[in-house]
Amino acid sequence: MSSTAENEEKINPNDNDCLDTLNLVDRAIVSRGSTRAFLSTPVERRLIKQILSVAAWAPSGTNMQPWKVTILAGKPRQRLSDAICEAFFSGDNGDERSWKYYPDEFFEPYKARRRACGIGLYQTLGIAKGETEKMRQQRARNYKFFDAPVGMIFSVHNDLEIGSWMDLGMFMQNIMVSARGHGLHTCAQAAFSDYHNIIREHLGIPDNETVVCGMAIGYADPKQEVNKYRPEREPLSSFANFEFYDEEAAV
Repeated sequence: MSSTAENEEKINPNDNDCLDTLNLVDRAIVSRGSTRAFLSTPVERRLIKQILSVAAWAPSGTNMQPWKVTILAGKPRQRLSDAICEAFFSGDNGDERSWKYYPDEFFEPYKARRRACGIGLYQTLGIAKGETEKMRQQRARNYKFFDAPVGMIFSVHNDLEIGSWMDLGMFMQNIMVSARGHGLHTCAQAAFSDYHNIIREHLGIPDNETVVCGMAIGYADPKQEVNKYRPEREPLSSFANFEFYDEEAAV
């Protein structure tokens, strides 16, 4: 057995016995998932402010801290969701993005992973192949923040480069991990960027900022099966190369 595979242990986020073996930080990371059904239970403004203040300690190149986030709850959140859903159901496919999340053509191994994720999600939801209206309704739930009481919209200055987008990603990950420490769940949502003009109009985001994505945050609905869906992760040996790790030097 190779040294990379020798100590690999399968981590199952739905197995409490597995989670109990992890320290608090690791447990928060592993138990984070894309939650797609939330309770209506409110989240205090104070708690959201604390999570964001902690998340701001994410690393960023030369401490530029390029992230911007707009927080929505109550009527403002509902108005934005209603406006985007109205556009979506009217056949408006959204606005052209100034950036691309995915390549023009998918290739392996990423194509197979993406396909498995989509099939697994729709099977969990009970949506069969060809049920386009059900798929459409499920996509629209993105724009409702999956009924979470709090929504966030993230943006970054247009003139910043890919490094600042990496910094934004680490800031967002901090939000999601910190949220778990408070019993909250999240779902990061690139779908919001498809309607960035509506978002700008409602939230006053300036033209010199790019709307990157949204995020739902709240308490997960434990009765919804979709919240148990967690796509498989690749084994460590498939992405980590220990060929140049000197065992003797590490002792």
